Amino acid sequence: MNKKELLDRCARDGEERVLLARALDRLELSQNRGVPAHTPFLSPGEQAAVRDLMNSCGKPRHLFWGGYPESERNICFFPADWQELDAPPGGLDGPLAALEAKFPAGAAPTHRDILGSLMGLGLTREVLGDILLPQPGLCQVAALREAVPILLSQWEGAGRWKARFTEIPLERLVPTPVQVKTIRDTVAAPRLDAVLAAGFSLSRSKAAALIASGKAAINHRECLKGDRQVAEGDVITCRGLGKCVVKEVSGLSKKGRTIMIIERYI
Repeated sequence: MNKKELLDRCARDGEERVLLARALDRLELSQNRGVPAHTPFLSPGEQAAVRDLMNSCGKPRHLFWGGYPESERNICFFPADWQELDAPPGGLDGPLAALEAKFPAGAAPTHRDILGSLMGLGLTREVLGDILLPQPGLCQVAALREAVPILLSQWEGAGRWKARFTEIPLERLVPTPVQVKTIRDTVAAPRLDAVLAAGFSLSRSKAAALIASGKAAINHRECLKGDRQVAEGDVITCRGLGKCVVKEVSGLSKKGRTIMIIERYI
């Protein structure tokens, strides 16, 4: 299958076609020239699109990496043929870097404050990974190494607070603990509309309307079909509501309904 056929098969729209074409260019660079290559930072939805592309390509060696395990925003790294399939090299030779911002006592910048200040520097989201707030007054940001000179020379603070900035090793990134609400419920059938309603405490009709409007996704891929079957491990997202994960499908109740345990991120 040539490049055009791959894109025709995998891309859902023009914007996604551009994304996938760039990923293929990076893959070809690593395979044909023996040069390690990578994409910019990708959102979970973009990662799902690239993952589908890699499956259609015969699953060439690649790794999604954002600087620490379980990162949300990741690059797709394509190692050269002489490299192990492992995390990209760290330090000055690696594609990723991390910065730490220390704010004055009493400062409480939010994720929105930090992102707004970074966008104000003229940086695009493609060069920025996860924004972590491990404790009050402390912020850590993963970024492409190429963005480090701009960050160190121009980033002054966030919100109304100034900060001191230093580059830190990726190993010092501290993921923000995830908070979830465990929901135990039964549904008539493990359909997207039913699971969405259970996970976000909605009526079935409201869930169906959200799906029809294109706001719902399974494993970060938009789904417009309310009767799409949902399986254990699936990630259900809905714009404006958040994310939940089907942790367990426990069989049928005495009334023939499907028993589920769902974790909703809060």
